[in-house]
Amino acid sequence: MAKIAFIGLGNMGAGMCANLVKAHHEVAAFDLSADAVAAAAERGARAAISIADAVNGVDVVVSMLPAGKHVLGVYFGADGVAEHAQQGILFIDCSTIAVTDAREAHEKAAEAGFMMIDAPVSGGTAAAEAGTLTFMAGGTRIAYELAEPILKGMGKNIFHAGAAGNGQAAKIANNMLLGISMIGTCEAFNLAEKLGLDAQTFFNISSVSSGQCWSMTSYCPAPGPVPTSPANRDYKPGFAVAMMLKDLHLAADAAKAAGADIRLGELAESIYQNLSERGFDGLDFSGVMKDLKGDL
Repeated sequence: MAKIAFIGLGNMGAGMCANLVKAHHEVAAFDLSADAVAAAAERGARAAISIADAVNGVDVVVSMLPAGKHVLGVYFGADGVAEHAQQGILFIDCSTIAVTDAREAHEKAAEAGFMMIDAPVSGGTAAAEAGTLTFMAGGTRIAYELAEPILKGMGKNIFHAGAAGNGQAAKIANNMLLGISMIGTCEAFNLAEKLGLDAQTFFNISSVSSGQCWSMTSYCPAPGPVPTSPANRDYKPGFAVAMMLKDLHLAADAAKAAGADIRLGELAESIYQNLSERGFDGLDFSGVMKDLKGDL
């Protein structure tokens, strides 16, 4: 059992924190939202009143925050984690942030005498609640091995992606591919429909043929074929358009810095930007077919 501070109790963090409690860790929970902290306490965590209170005496700090500036501020800003935590403990940041921000955080952690991994997640809110997330971790082998048992309390698939920042590199490349493939899947189902082929028949064929992909078999945008897809829950958000757009922005920025050609990634970014501007920020991204009728 480890003593853990969990900072950032949003849609993903709340379930992750609760699963660490279920894994018999001693967890102190902190968030700027008092309601979120109270909800975490109802699920077994200790309600912390500040970052200093949360990290007092812990072995590990886990965070799930909106952006790189928040990660750098929470850990290394005034009155932040590094100022109050016991030197030498492990930081596990599960936020999805820019690779450059992640690497800066690693450098600052090392300078201050802490170990750190960047460990963004894949799987959405349902997997966060179920404890079946996929983690892709960047950092030293020693830090990864210390983090692995903590991550196993929240996830099913744990990968060491390599050096500092490589967890973020894996996450944004993966989600860029997801954004591209979901658009293609939506267009394929729309084309099939307009040509007189019903969704179930097309699914039965394509899901075992060369067009098969996760967007079809696990997150099918057409109602019917995949019972667990948001398409069969009135497209209730599990991974919102705004979150996909954030990941595509990160991919585009990283590609520019690295000199990588991501033409389809850039096109996907413009499509999701258009969706966002048209007011679909809260829409689950599998719902583009329903709401835009294929007009991407």
